[in-house]
Amino acid sequence: MLSHMNRSWKDWLGLIARMVLGIALIWAGLTKVGRLAANVEQVRLYELPLPDWATLVIGYVQPPLEILVGVLLVVGLFTRFSAILGAAAMAVFIVGISWAWAKGLSIDCGCFTPGGLLEEGEKTNYLEDILRDVFFLIAGIWLIVRPSSALSLDGWLFGSKTDYSHTDAIAD
Repeated sequence: MLSHMNRSWKDWLGLIARMVLGIALIWAGLTKVGRLAANVEQVRLYELPLPDWATLVIGYVQPPLEILVGVLLVVGLFTRFSAILGAAAMAVFIVGISWAWAKGLSIDCGCFTPGGLLEEGEKTNYLEDILRDVFFLIAGIWLIVRPSSALSLDGWLFGSKTDYSHTDAIAD
């Protein structure tokens, strides 16, 4: 009985993790998808040591990919794979924001806003942006370790064939 109760709260926590990471990705993607050329310029503002073609690919592919991964997480389809992509994105965002901070750049991260250069005297929010993305990264890691969650298409379509008891010790 206790095992069933533990599994139950973990499934509900999985649902919360899916919603948190999924909605964040959808929101971030929607703020950029209508202005892909501007997103390419936002990526350039980070002054990353990337070839121009990579900046173009990132700028154009990132927003629709964020939306797709976010939707998959919200509906709970291919949860582990989606969580891997979502967590990897958060790790890359953390590195990118840290890079901008270390270089002394004065930019808005462009995560949930149009981004761009900050006006004279405007303060960066790098620490807050990094902490926010760490929170989303933790949600993604939870779903990678234990992708089973309540109200998911994975559970409905594929059933609960996987035994996550070996990961329950990690999640406890």
